[in-house]
Amino acid sequence: MTFNFLVAPDCPPERFSGWYMLSTLLQKRSGFGIHLLMPGDRAEQQRMLGEQKIDLVYANPFDAAALVREHGYRAFARPLGQADEMVIAAAADAPAACVEDLPAGARIALTDNADVRLIGLRLLEPADLGEADLQWQRVDSYQAAARQVIGGQADAGFFLAGAYHAFSRMTRTRMKVLVESALCDITHVLLAHPDLHGELPAIREAMLGVRASTTPGDAEVLEALGAPDGFEPMADEEVEFMIDLMETLLD
Repeated sequence: MTFNFLVAPDCPPERFSGWYMLSTLLQKRSGFGIHLLMPGDRAEQQRMLGEQKIDLVYANPFDAAALVREHGYRAFARPLGQADEMVIAAAADAPAACVEDLPAGARIALTDNADVRLIGLRLLEPADLGEADLQWQRVDSYQAAARQVIGGQADAGFFLAGAYHAFSRMTRTRMKVLVESALCDITHVLLAHPDLHGELPAIREAMLGVRASTTPGDAEVLEALGAPDGFEPMADEEVEFMIDLMETLLD
């Protein structure tokens, strides 16, 4: 039996090899085949979800909420110690030193990542800036957002914190953080299709068994993923709490 495993399109390109390494490892340990799907953007992700059965999904919090509430997917794990924080950053030589310095009409570079946009808007509330007060410049990647910020085509950028801190030292020295969130309870999650009943325990065991501290070779896989501490189980009530928090941020 082979499962389709879709990875959220906000996964940085430098992490792709880690997902392929993990896929190979899971196949060996679970006994199931895995067909890894890496959509380039959210539109391609939605097309894949609509055109074929996706058995496993590594989803961002916003998409996870819809997949759980509307399609019956079940969360079973999440990266340990990897909350989905976000960063608002400007060019290092920009006049703004904090979000309160951003003016109405500021140009914001961002990807098609709904949870990052949502959290970013909440972080802009001290500046009394709402969605209609800003000029949104959609880009395909966090790297492209950084280029716009550094090049002066955007006044600030919205970044997933993990992606921002994974930039090269040279890129980061050409920008400055205006604010970084500290929500702690919002994370990417691993979801299973509601039809996966008898197979899920083996998949969960294989995923949770990838541990740098116990199995030789696992550390390399986890480092490549950007999840050095591996994964932890996620209970139904924990994902429901996260979804409720996302809905609170939407209000």
